[in-house]
Amino acid sequence: MSIQDNVNYVKKELSGDEKVLESALKIETLYKKHKFKIWAVVAALLLFFAGKAVMNAMHEAKLAEANQAFLTLQTKADDTEALQILKTKNPALFELFTYAQAAKKKDAKALSILAGSSNTVIADASKYTTATLERKPADSKLYKELALLEEAYLAIKAGDTKSAKAKLELINERSPLAMLVSLLRHSTLKAQ
Repeated sequence: MSIQDNVNYVKKELSGDEKVLESALKIETLYKKHKFKIWAVVAALLLFFAGKAVMNAMHEAKLAEANQAFLTLQTKADDTEALQILKTKNPALFELFTYAQAAKKKDAKALSILAGSSNTVIADASKYTTATLERKPADSKLYKELALLEEAYLAIKAGDTKSAKAKLELINERSPLAMLVSLLRHSTLKAQ
């Protein structure tokens, strides 16, 4: 290497080092100028993630306590303390448990209370079960075909075969109830 090449190399290195030093000085002045803002953002981020972790831990503990109460209720359904814990910690699971118990005991009063639930599944199932217990037709989204089948059966019992046929026509041929539908259609033929 010639001396000229060495000088050019040293100039390049010095200009590269100068740029690094200049960048470091810019970052330092930027830091000094916005030090409080930077630390405020860092603190806010730390608080956010710590708060989120605490909230998740509290939620998990609440669910674990509700699940333990539910397991207790599975073995001892009349445990009032477990019922209260389930009601406060997990209202949706409490409604589901209450529905299951009311349907098991055929408690129309409890089912009619649950029919006003904000949970649409519980409300619909409760309305349907109440109507079934009272042997009345029910309008259900969950049990639509079963409700139509029951309405057709009640119509046949009442002697209204025309209405029964109309209800049976609304049930899809691929439905799991297709066999029962064909049996009821057959019974409408005999009723005429």
